Amino acid sequence: MVEKQFLIDDLQLHESWRLFRIMGEFVEGVEALHDLGPAVSIFGSARISEKDPVYKKARLLAKMLAESGFAIITGGGGGVMEAANRGAAEAGGRSAGLNIRLPFEQKPNPYANLKLEFRYFFIRKVMFIKYASAYIVMPGGFGTLDELFEVVTLIQTRRIRPFPIILVGSDHWSGLSQWIRKQLEARGLISEGDMELVEIMDDPEQIVNTIKKMVIL
Repeated sequence: MVEKQFLIDDLQLHESWRLFRIMGEFVEGVEALHDLGPAVSIFGSARISEKDPVYKKARLLAKMLAESGFAIITGGGGGVMEAANRGAAEAGGRSAGLNIRLPFEQKPNPYANLKLEFRYFFIRKVMFIKYASAYIVMPGGFGTLDELFEVVTLIQTRRIRPFPIILVGSDHWSGLSQWIRKQLEARGLISEGDMELVEIMDDPEQIVNTIKKMVIL
């Protein structure tokens, strides 16, 4: 019984110290990013190769945004994240890569000029949102969808101020949009007009101009 109580005490101590590690990650993120200036968070698959049109479009978008005075924030890994950091670097702009420690897939790309590493997904997502003036979402998997729905929910529930959320690629996103309208909006599971929080676009120039019109530098 005494031995069991020691184990419980050790577990509680471990959980208490974990809170300090969580606080430390928050402090590190805030200290690193608070002077970044107006920034656009760009998301998408880590599995997309350099030859993929999505990679090329993300690279071009980031370059155009950096030339327009925006910093770029990505998840710091490969694929779309690498493309966006790379495009910003080519324009001489500032970009942050917020890497996550994973047992597979995620390795930091060399193009971000501000690199942070996070243990906890939820802290990393706070940084993506807190320092973003706009969100660009390229095609991606579960992680990309998680980040998209997180920010839509926060705006929908008025926990954060509204800002542009642009889904890039009508061929990729239109099916999801139609499903949401048919299965959620039509049945009253979301409010009418909630889907107006996001826009689907294809043209990089239109995307950049939309962000420039809605965000004050």
